[in-house]
Amino acid sequence: MKGLRIGYGYDVHKLIKQRKLILGGVEIPHEFGLAGHSDADVLLHAITDALLGALALGDIGKHFPDTDPEYKNVDSRILLRDAYELIKEKRFELVNLDATVVAQEPKLAPFIEKIRETIARDLNTEIDRVSVKATTSEWLGFEGKKEGISSSAVVLLSKMD
Repeated sequence: MKGLRIGYGYDVHKLIKQRKLILGGVEIPHEFGLAGHSDADVLLHAITDALLGALALGDIGKHFPDTDPEYKNVDSRILLRDAYELIKEKRFELVNLDATVVAQEPKLAPFIEKIRETIARDLNTEIDRVSVKATTSEWLGFEGKKEGISSSAVVLLSKMD
């Protein structure tokens, strides 16, 4: 079937001091931020990978390599929008997006709606097409030990007429 495509993305970044925590394009007050070449927005990286993966366009590292100084500390919202432009060039549009952030801390519930609004705006879509959830790992693994944050995302794309 040529009309529908599903993409999956996953990303993880280490928590470090002296860096802002950015998730879904929103600054979250916290004593730690995420390490990375860009702003290390683990949620937007997973979504960007899902978008690219749906059309077999490679991954975020192929399009925005961490070896390129142009992307040093770049806002991941720019990467997300650029990836979505590639999707639109192939004449596809977002049907829906479902993403999950796994973090023991901070609690993300107060920020979820703003994150959804930001992502919907960047993807030029309605907010009811964007689902973002947060969970803990019940103190297990690197997320539970507060060493890092991970995120996964799945998207459904549809061919435009």
